Amino acid sequence: MMGVRAAIGPARGGARVAVGLALLLFTGLAALAANFPPLTGRIVDQANIIPAATRSAIVPKLVDLENKSGIQLVVATVSSLEGEEIEPYANQLFRAWKLGEKSKNNGVLLLVAPNEHKVRIEVGYGLEKTLTDALSKIIIANAVAPRFKAGDFGGGVARGVDDIITVLTTDASEWQKRPSVRVVNSDRTPDVVAWLLVVVFFVFVGGIVISSSFRSLIFGMLAGMAASSGRRGGYSSGGSWGGGFSDSGGFSSGGGFSDGGGFSGGGGSSGGGGASGSW
Repeated sequence: MMGVRAAIGPARGGARVAVGLALLLFTGLAALAANFPPLTGRIVDQANIIPAATRSAIVPKLVDLENKSGIQLVVATVSSLEGEEIEPYANQLFRAWKLGEKSKNNGVLLLVAPNEHKVRIEVGYGLEKTLTDALSKIIIANAVAPRFKAGDFGGGVARGVDDIITVLTTDASEWQKRPSVRVVNSDRTPDVVAWLLVVVFFVFVGGIVISSSFRSLIFGMLAGMAASSGRRGGYSSGGSWGGGFSDSGGFSSGGGFSDGGGFSGGGGSSGGGGASGSW
């Protein structure tokens, strides 16, 4: 078992490096192909799917979040992803808009592509331990996608914004009371890892002879699962999502992102944290 653990450690680091390099490649290609809408405010509704009443209700919440915590949450809809997958598109759009403070990278982008039936929550580096990939996925699956499927884009955006703000600004014991962000054992990754460990035990301890390529495949799967479950606050044995709240997720003074009276990003960036969904 010690050998397995030793193998997982370096593999996890290598997997993350590979993912990072692939992300840079994809976002670089997206930058060349995409024609991003300008950042004109906290809500950029290029697809024209958010009702005026919803906009009026959401904007004050986004302003309040930014003023009290410095966190810049922007909602965007696009008429087309221009042939791109939503993950690289969202990451490159986030970087183009430079959401969040440069020193804290505390931006969040809720992106909706109605024509492709795709939605994504893109999270800045500084908030990855608070608004984890798993929590982002839960918000999309429970609060956003069902309403989008029913044609209620305003309701889906509003509930998504509310749940994101709840996770970013309240204690875990509070936001887990809400059904739309309640953590459940829907992620079966730990079970998969457990079964793979059983296979490794019988193969290496039981003396079963296998080819070197199959052995490498097993180690690769273990490393990938371990990196995925441990990334950005995965599921912990205590039954809650690890990572907790980072300093950048708390309340602080200041927080406006203006440039000559207009609205702009504060120089923040994202490394691909968050989650995507469809309906």
